[in-house]
Amino acid sequence: MLGLGDINIPRILPVGVILFEFLFLLTAIPIEAYVLNRRLKFDKKTSMFYAISINLFSSTIGWIMFFVLEPILPIGLKSELISYIFFHNFRSESTQGVLILTGFIIFFMTFFMKFFFLRFFVLSLKEDVLQVYEKTPENNRLKWRRTSVARLQSTNLVTTILIGNSLSYSAISMIILLSRK
Repeated sequence: MLGLGDINIPRILPVGVILFEFLFLLTAIPIEAYVLNRRLKFDKKTSMFYAISINLFSSTIGWIMFFVLEPILPIGLKSELISYIFFHNFRSESTQGVLILTGFIIFFMTFFMKFFFLRFFVLSLKEDVLQVYEKTPENNRLKWRRTSVARLQSTNLVTTILIGNSLSYSAISMIILLSRK
């Protein structure tokens, strides 16, 4: 009908996972917007826009990576994953080590994605960057100053995203721990 071929729609929809993802985004976005507002001195509207953008894009890429990697997982790990998604418990005790390692990997991958997305948005949405570069005369001192400011801004973005990501992941971890009891 729509030219989609043989796409099978799952008969069981993991509503709990969808609601938890929505809850995680509702938790992470205000925390990271507050950190962006306080550390980078954005106004509230701009910091909320950046927080929504980086969280939605990184979450979307994370789910795409999950759906690409899930079919190649070993059968034992797949069954543990399905058991956790639908029943919120693990069948094996050895899975917890893999879960902790996976959590660290996801944290740092999310951190790098959010950093690159924020840097991309800040650079692409800044209107007067090209005008400033066109009007300034080129000399070595000015080039050095511009690169040092870019390095300082990059370092400030890294620490801000690291703080915001750490706080939001801590809050999400607390929600997960409280939901298990």
